[in-house]
Amino acid sequence: MSMKNVAMLSVLVVGGMWLTGCNQSAEEPTPVASTETADTDTHGEWWCPEHGVPEEICALCDASLVADFKAKGDWCDEHDRPDSQCFICHPEKEAEFAAQYEAKYGEKPPKPTEAGGEHDDHEHGAEKS
Repeated sequence: MSMKNVAMLSVLVVGGMWLTGCNQSAEEPTPVASTETADTDTHGEWWCPEHGVPEEICALCDASLVADFKAKGDWCDEHDRPDSQCFICHPEKEAEFAAQYEAKYGEKPPKPTEAGGEHDDHEHGAEKS
């Protein structure tokens, strides 16, 4: 193989790799590291990481939803949130919402970060003691 052919083949290989890399990055977003998501506001996406429910039904983030939940009798007065989303009174509900996330993304959701979203019900436990 002549030097001219080797040089031409090298240019084609490098160019092909460059084009392939460009196509992939344009079609597939770069995953965000989990350490960044805790400090980043991710509202507007499908999942509410602060409260562990789909964003569209998160009454803790969208106060306009509160009246509908209350009208349906789905409200926990003690913890000021929809009863169906009160993981303090109904820890099994967290697992139900997590299953929705897993069905959509194929992985476990991030743990809720907002106080009262997790099972560390320090206030709730103090009231019952």
